Amino acid sequence: MDLLETIKNRMSEFSKGQRYIAEYILEHYDEAAYMNAARLGAVADVSESTVVRFAMMLGYKGYPEFLKDLNEVVKSRLTSVQRVGVTKTVIGDDDVLSRVLSLDAESVRKTVGNISQADFKRAVREIVNAENIYIIGMRSAQGLAEFLYTYLSMMFKNVFQFNGPSASEMFERIHKIGKNDVLIAISFPRYSSRTINACRFAKSRGARVISLTDSERSPLIEYSDCKLLARCEVISFIDSLVAPLSILNALIVAVGLERQDDLRNTLTELEQIWDEYDVYAKDKEDEND
Repeated sequence: MDLLETIKNRMSEFSKGQRYIAEYILEHYDEAAYMNAARLGAVADVSESTVVRFAMMLGYKGYPEFLKDLNEVVKSRLTSVQRVGVTKTVIGDDDVLSRVLSLDAESVRKTVGNISQADFKRAVREIVNAENIYIIGMRSAQGLAEFLYTYLSMMFKNVFQFNGPSASEMFERIHKIGKNDVLIAISFPRYSSRTINACRFAKSRGARVISLTDSERSPLIEYSDCKLLARCEVISFIDSLVAPLSILNALIVAVGLERQDDLRNTLTELEQIWDEYDVYAKDKEDEND
């Protein structure tokens, strides 16, 4: 049962003022999740202290803890239209650039304090030792999946990414996954049902599942052997994926350190091919040579 369901089920226990707060949250959770106690009290027509007592009645130490929980629950419920609506509350309209950069920096900072070093190290071992590596990331996570696929393909032969338009195509590509394989699943609110199904299927076949997701509430966690948790803040109709990308950077670097010889040989060969076929623009000095 998530927080909104708890509030709804406990409505009869609340005082008159607390019911005003509860009703406002249930009807406007997309806005309430980004309000401080004073602002929520103002829109619900109660005092700030009533808001604080409401949070404590629900078992929280204070309003900040309650708001954090509400924010996590709401992220998975917000539609794209609702996300547009909260943009001004979260970002404002004065200095968008500075505000977004600050939120991204804060996401990385919180991720550093929350990610499990043990899970990270285990994820590296699972990738290095896997017979086959499968990667899935749908919708906004597709770019992250493609980034990871690009670099892991430089170190391993059997790396597969799937993001096809249909569930049938996904299962056609993953149906041979087994106990010596690993699935790296990437998903953030609103979670992709196809990614969840891929995790469930891979787990049922005995494969190891590494999930890159946002919290313990993520539906991917149930099927995960390694969980890499990264903050993914709602900053508008888009998600901030800076922290997840930083984790992938670290994962690629760590795996690369384990596969230095193979990586060096691959890159040496690729550099020759890139040079021969003019893949990259050359400096003027190189062209003159």
